[in-house]
Amino acid sequence: MKREKGVNHSQMDILSGSIVDKLILFALPLAFTGMLQQLFNAADVAVVGNYVGKEAMAAVGSNSAIIGLLVNGFVGLALGANVAISTYIGQKRPDRIHNCVHTSVLFSLIGGVFITAVGEIVAPILIDSLSVPSNVYPMALAYLRIYLLGMPVIFLYNFEAAIFRSQGDTKTPLICLIVSGVLNVGLNLLFVRVFGMNADGVALATVISNLASSVLLFVLLVRRNDAIKIKFSDIRIHKTELIPMIKIGLPAGLQSMVFSISNICIQSAINKLGSDVMAASAAAFNIEILAYYLLNSFGQGCTTFVGQNYGAGNISRCRKVTRISLIIDVAVTTAVSLIILYFGKPLLGIFNSDSTIKDIGFIRLAFILSAEGINAVMEIMSGAMRGYGHSLSPALITFFGVCGIRIAWVYTIFAWSPKFITLMLVYPISWVATAIALVIAYILFMRHFLRTFIDSKIHLRKDQL
Repeated sequence: MKREKGVNHSQMDILSGSIVDKLILFALPLAFTGMLQQLFNAADVAVVGNYVGKEAMAAVGSNSAIIGLLVNGFVGLALGANVAISTYIGQKRPDRIHNCVHTSVLFSLIGGVFITAVGEIVAPILIDSLSVPSNVYPMALAYLRIYLLGMPVIFLYNFEAAIFRSQGDTKTPLICLIVSGVLNVGLNLLFVRVFGMNADGVALATVISNLASSVLLFVLLVRRNDAIKIKFSDIRIHKTELIPMIKIGLPAGLQSMVFSISNICIQSAINKLGSDVMAASAAAFNIEILAYYLLNSFGQGCTTFVGQNYGAGNISRCRKVTRISLIIDVAVTTAVSLIILYFGKPLLGIFNSDSTIKDIGFIRLAFILSAEGINAVMEIMSGAMRGYGHSLSPALITFFGVCGIRIAWVYTIFAWSPKFITLMLVYPISWVATAIALVIAYILFMRHFLRTFIDSKIHLRKDQL
């Protein structure tokens, strides 16, 4: 049988057949990818927490909000590449897929170099903005400067992973991450225990391991024989493909950055409560984020499935994907969050055995994990609208609902009652408000979209007659 040019027949068929099993098969490797990535990042905190001390642990943890801000913008742009390629798959346009892949690779490298250059210049300003204590400051700054050197390969990995995920392949990025993650843990122990380094050692290990994962995915893309195959001679920016990538990805990136901006504000407030609270919050973050990666994987699955079916013009299947994604995401996220919370204190003990740190860390886990199901609603509503190529509304709603509420909370309620519990209360409050707004926005968007879609079909039939 003759094979269709540009089509990989081993990729997941998202356009037909059952949805539940395919969505789970897509989401779980993606969730494991995020979880493993965070576990390897948690290894940074655990190694310095156990072999260096609380100050080094606080130095690594205090950078999480800044790194999230820098990375999340380009992760959102990578999602734009995912949606664009998914849509072209639905439209059966291998030429557009090819151009989008090569545009993504070059754009990620250029963006990574730019962020590294700017980041190195403003690194001291960023650390100063977090009110990092003087005993933590030197290690926190050294960690950030070294981490910034790895931005080009971090961004390249995320765009490469987005290319594979647009095909329904979430296993390949997972396998590459496992290889680089094991390397990361080994280098952590080598640099800290053998060479006597501290936060700078784990940062260097992270850069090297990210280089390994991005190179592995690049080699695999070069060796493909379909539309996502990379050819060195074709690597350039294609304006026609770049515009929809930015149109979809930029608002998605800004939406992700909103969380990071609000988290920087909250991290600054946490830092004012002392190194014990900083260390406890860092440990709790590395645990709670596992549930987030799970709920986010179904959100990305929803985006990819809606994107491909929207490209194929199958709107009823798009709506079915959204409903199924919402039900599964809320149910699974809630269940897993409660399980993690049940084992919260033993998990916190992995990072540091200090009872005070475990008690404070558990407070954060209780507030955040008990409300993660609401966060899942936000991810699916945003993911579905992005799949249709509409990502501005979710970004704006998230900006005002998450960032606005949290910043206002820090400078009003927390200023009036500067306690850790008071600060943590803002998470569920901001999620509830934003989730309600996103559900309303999705309903209004679909009403308008369906009217426009039906009218276009009617006009097309009239033209054909």
